[in-house]
Amino acid sequence: MAYPDRDFLPRRRALLGGALATIALPAAAQAEIPQSLITGSMARFKRARPPKPVPDLEFLDVNNQPLRLSDFADQARLINLWATWCAPCVKEMPSLDRLQANMPRDRFMVLPISLDGPTKAKVVPFYKERNLFDLHVYYDKDRTAMSVLGVSLLPTSILVDPAGRELGRLEGDADWDTLDGLSLMRAAMAN
Repeated sequence: MAYPDRDFLPRRRALLGGALATIALPAAAQAEIPQSLITGSMARFKRARPPKPVPDLEFLDVNNQPLRLSDFADQARLINLWATWCAPCVKEMPSLDRLQANMPRDRFMVLPISLDGPTKAKVVPFYKERNLFDLHVYYDKDRTAMSVLGVSLLPTSILVDPAGRELGRLEGDADWDTLDGLSLMRAAMAN
C-alpha cells in the first residue's frame, strides 16, 4: 500500500510517545503448488498447506560421508524414502532416475534415501543391475528418516522447494517422469 504522505510512519511513531513501533508485515507469500498440477500420475500428491519447513535430516552418501538436507539449499528436492526389499519402491526407481535425467541438477535433485539398514550393501548392486545412472546413492544413517519426516509408508516422496519448505508428498509409487511429474517439479523449482 502506498501512502501519499511519506512522513506517515515517523508521525505514527511520534504519536506512540516516541516508542519504536514494530510493525508486523505479512510473511513473504508462501507459494503453494497449484491444484491444477495435481493431475494424472500426480493425482495422489497431497499438498502441504501452507508449505512448512522440512527438518534438516542427516544421511550418508555412497562413501559414508555425512550430508544434510540443508546441503542442497537453493535447489528444489524430491526426497524419496525407499528400500530394496520394498516392491513398490523397486518399481518406481527407474522413473525417478529418468526424472533426474530430465531436470537441471544445479536446480533440482532427487534424493533417494535408502532405508535398507543391514542390507545396505545391496543398494549399489541394485543401482547397477537396473541401470540407474542419474540417481546418487544415499543411506539413512541412523534409520530415523521416517520418524523425522513423519513418514509411515514406503515409498514416500516429499517435494521440497529451494527455501527448504515441504510443498507436499506422495505416498506409494508413482510415474515421476511423466509430463504431470515434470510440471510439478518445475513448479517446485519456481518457488
